[in-house]
Amino acid sequence: MALDELRSLLARHARADGTTAVDGVLIGKAEQAYQPAASMSGTVLALIAQGAKTLALGDRVYEYRAGQYLIASVDLPVTGHYTEASRHRPALGFGLALEPVAVADLLLDMTPGEFTRPRGAPSALAVSDAPVELLDAAVRMLRLLDTPRDIPVLAPMIKREILWRLITGEQGETVRQLGLADSNIAHVSRAVRWIRDNYREAFRVEEVAQMSGMSLSAFYRNFQAVTAMSPIQFQKQIRLQQARLLLAAHPDDVTGVGYRVGYESPSQFSREYRRLFGAPPSQDAARLRHPAPTVP
Repeated sequence: MALDELRSLLARHARADGTTAVDGVLIGKAEQAYQPAASMSGTVLALIAQGAKTLALGDRVYEYRAGQYLIASVDLPVTGHYTEASRHRPALGFGLALEPVAVADLLLDMTPGEFTRPRGAPSALAVSDAPVELLDAAVRMLRLLDTPRDIPVLAPMIKREILWRLITGEQGETVRQLGLADSNIAHVSRAVRWIRDNYREAFRVEEVAQMSGMSLSAFYRNFQAVTAMSPIQFQKQIRLQQARLLLAAHPDDVTGVGYRVGYESPSQFSREYRRLFGAPPSQDAARLRHPAPTVP
């Protein structure tokens, strides 16, 4: 079966940093069920070959396991962890970075009008069962790691095939919008990038909507659909994730870290930090420096 060979190839070629010799192709391997951790999703295909993983985006929770894949069409702040992984049966996953230019190029070759444009924006994250054709393409991509001289010629073709399987598959609407410059996801992505780059600063939602090329009502509706958060909630999530990174390096400067990420009130910073991460900043900083052992 394709899934069995996929597991074997992933286990053999997994590296500590997750990279491979094929640009944009990633391999995930975990030998224990880690505690939930905050990160940015990236724009990726994530296919699980063994084990299971959970991601949370706002108030939405996505679970996917062996034989299923997740699509992330916008780079968003998520909290996730492997829920099934052990030393004897590690979690294994295949990843492919999704590039808007590559999606757009493939859309140009499609028959005009083959797909109707949705009226709203789909969620930026979606989970589906992986069809046999997608599993087979992932296997052939990983086989190239055993024949490096074939990579420059064959890897681009297999990437294109994988994109085609995604575009025409169950989550095709989400992937197709990634390649359309005037899609709702593209408009929301511009706002997401601006907020992420300027997360320390207060902003008026009306101005961000205008910058994104959307009316205020359409902006609110589509931003919520894509991110599962309001623009202000999204900014808060970015601020708190950045604060956690800073606290890992500066655990004794909780007040300073709060100011650096945009909080003027230390009490508000502590309250919102605890709500997201389950512990006040000082306690969480100590936990980050001396993590509790997890059960393999």
